[in-house]
Amino acid sequence: MQHGSKALIHRENRLLGAMGLEDFMAIEPHLELVALPKGKVVYEMGEPVRHAYFPHNTIVSLTTVLKDGGTVEMALFGRESTFGFINALVTRQSFGRYVTQFPGTASRIAIDKLNDVVRERPKVRQVLLSFGEALLAQTLQTVACNAVHSVEARCCRWILSTRDRLDRDALPLTHETLAEMLGVQRSTVSSITRALQISGLIHQGRGVITIIDRARLEEMSCECYWTIRRSFERLLPGTYGKDGNKG
Repeated sequence: MQHGSKALIHRENRLLGAMGLEDFMAIEPHLELVALPKGKVVYEMGEPVRHAYFPHNTIVSLTTVLKDGGTVEMALFGRESTFGFINALVTRQSFGRYVTQFPGTASRIAIDKLNDVVRERPKVRQVLLSFGEALLAQTLQTVACNAVHSVEARCCRWILSTRDRLDRDALPLTHETLAEMLGVQRSTVSSITRALQISGLIHQGRGVITIIDRARLEEMSCECYWTIRRSFERLLPGTYGKDGNKG
């Protein structure tokens, strides 16, 4: 693969794409392309964090693992984000389990190399710190969402958030994936998605959920979807997603 082609792939990540050319050229020599297959555990809770990842066309979830083996989503990372950098600011230990929900690729950089660039390039540091604030807002909103909003509303939010990060309406979502992220039984998710299909909001196929009526799906979602999205759009304009129906 030619150098120019690699640079274009790296900049499919919207944080890397948002950097000015000189700033990107400072970080680009240290980036490597890596594949992230579905189900890959990138980091387990407490593991040392040696690399930061900038996803392209995949989604990685940060989950907390409970004593009974169950998991609950804390944050999502797609092409609008990076993960690993925030962990490495102090302890260099993973906050939780980072697991790939959809197969794809990412740009990876050693933490020490990224820190060198951050020290030398103030605008790179600003992009990453702005992302850190957006991530904190997302995480805190998700905690509140998990505590007070219905499973139906949270399910709609998760479908919409996935669509924003993959930029397509046909999503490779299984009931098992949704159940794991929402911290509920698979049968609960099946009942919810069946009702959404009957109402004409989505269509379910084998391992695929296709959004049919995004506007109504947004109405069914809780306020957290737009709260999180607006945080990203305020701090990092143009990095989150497209085709929203509200502003």
